[in-house]
Amino acid sequence: MPARRRTDPAAGRAAVAAWLGGDTSRAVVTTAVRFTLEELADVAPGNSVEVRVPPAGAVQAVAGPRHTRGTPPNVVETDVATWLGLATGHVAWTDAVASGRVSASGERADLSALLPLQAARRPRP
Repeated sequence: MPARRRTDPAAGRAAVAAWLGGDTSRAVVTTAVRFTLEELADVAPGNSVEVRVPPAGAVQAVAGPRHTRGTPPNVVETDVATWLGLATGHVAWTDAVASGRVSASGERADLSALLPLQAARRPRP
């Protein structure tokens, strides 16, 4: 079952485009992060990996075993700038992990095959 959309895709693409253009206002960044997290959940539906981008949002994605209590076995956590860089293709997964900008734990936590997100890489008007 695909993730339920909370962010209007047009508003999400506009926020990503604004961020790419240098707008780092809280509203723009939060909308861009939430939109890209929702995109990830659409591209890789499931509940086996929790992707956290505090304080902007979190999503469960990637097919596999579902966790029900406590800390999930597969967690990816990063800051908003790194997440948006990953989602748009401006930051490479391996570089972000190697530099410690991404914390990825668990056997399903490697998102390199899913990033960058097409919808974030080529924002539409």
